[in-house]
Amino acid sequence: MIVTLIIICEVGFWVLLAGGLALRYAAKMPRASVAVLLCEPILEVVLFVVTAIDLKNGAEPDWKHGLAAVYIGYSIALGHYTIKWVDVRVAHRFAGGPPPSTPKYGMPRAIHEWKLAARWILAGLIAMALLQGAVWYVGGDGEVGSLRMWQQKMLWVIGINLIIAGSYTLFPKKSPPVAPHRGAGNGATSHDASADEQPARNA
Repeated sequence: MIVTLIIICEVGFWVLLAGGLALRYAAKMPRASVAVLLCEPILEVVLFVVTAIDLKNGAEPDWKHGLAAVYIGYSIALGHYTIKWVDVRVAHRFAGGPPPSTPKYGMPRAIHEWKLAARWILAGLIAMALLQGAVWYVGGDGEVGSLRMWQQKMLWVIGINLIIAGSYTLFPKKSPPVAPHRGAGNGATSHDASADEQPARNA
């Protein structure tokens, strides 16, 4: 039941996202779009409540309950970011919006990676907190090995994101070198160079 509900929530997330963006850009109904997108958190609430009820009714905690906690953590920490990420690209593709402006090089890219890592770390911490709550609920006499396993996986997720963000800080990605100006080194006069540069200033 839990696995089925997780699948329904995941499919529902993308259906609501697609429906909300369609209302905004195709149907030109921004208020209706916001209303649809605000339904996204309801999916996480439903999953959390059903998972808690399942454990309360005596279900043995296993990987399904752990996966539910991970999904809730991701949705809380990265759900809005995912919606915004898709929204920018749909607006650019179908509504003449500006292109995505993710930095590619240097410190701006490092800052971007740290912000993304912070979201993943938050997702991991939320999942670990929910899993710990399930461990306390089950008590020392219950089998909580699968829940502990998911907590360890979340530590790996946090560690990997720290390494990725740190690598962009310690070894920043450099922008490709700018090609030399045409005519440089071939005896072109300063007047010719100025003439070549003029359109670039006006562009």
